[in-house]
Amino acid sequence: MVNTTVEVPRVDAPPFDQWPWGRRTFVMGIINVTPDSFSGDGLIDRLDEVVRRARAMVEAGADILDVGGESTRPGHIPVPAEEELRRVIPAIRAIREALPDVPISVDTNKAVVAEAALLAGATMINDVRGLAGDPDMLAVAARAGVPVVIMHDLEIQRADELVPRLIRDLAIRIERALVAGVRWEHIIIDPGFGFGKEPELNLLLLRRLRDLTVLGRPILVGTSRKRTIGYVLGTPPEDRLEGTAATIALSIANGADIVRVHDVREMVRVVRMTDAVVRGTW
Repeated sequence: MVNTTVEVPRVDAPPFDQWPWGRRTFVMGIINVTPDSFSGDGLIDRLDEVVRRARAMVEAGADILDVGGESTRPGHIPVPAEEELRRVIPAIRAIREALPDVPISVDTNKAVVAEAALLAGATMINDVRGLAGDPDMLAVAARAGVPVVIMHDLEIQRADELVPRLIRDLAIRIERALVAGVRWEHIIIDPGFGFGKEPELNLLLLRRLRDLTVLGRPILVGTSRKRTIGYVLGTPPEDRLEGTAATIALSIANGADIVRVHDVREMVRVVRMTDAVVRGTW
């Protein structure tokens, strides 16, 4: 059961629907409060380090901080809501207290976690299930009136189906969100790099990313340290910096508006350089 209203804390950043989409690329820094992050950067039960990393990311140029308490790596073990709440809520409260003006996204597919996170200081929902996994998630997002990331996580096996399926599936999820009361201006789409797609299709996704602009919403891309980079380069997650940089630059060139990254300092530089070339701004 969810509450009838969600009081979202005030953040002194420009209103989301006034962000200058198309003029520059926004950087979302990843803060995992898990013991089993695929990239080895989990910070479970280490609030001092969570705040330190959050500060460092913002100082390096992160526009948004994305806090998650459940790994979504292949073969991960689902986390009960109670445990996810135990991990996520103290981290969000600590970050909000330390950084009152920074947008915080909660990376969750559970409505009860999203609602509690918004009360604790989060100002955005990033749902890898595209608001389709938990039947209460749409209601929480609509009542809170916050930005939402709607991701594609459905399996696609054939190259000729990739773009049509992405557009169709995301359009269906967008329509469901609108019917539930989520504002058009608050919707961000994520094509789900690495979710339900083998490496060859993930590479094709980046080449065809601009096709998704037909949906009319900002595009978030999360390629950082992903398995596809290891597939190409033969490197472990902690040694995928250059591969991540290449995918970030190509994502921006092909229409990405937000990039979700682990290595904020380095990727902010990649973003600025790519924006200078692609958008003529930095």
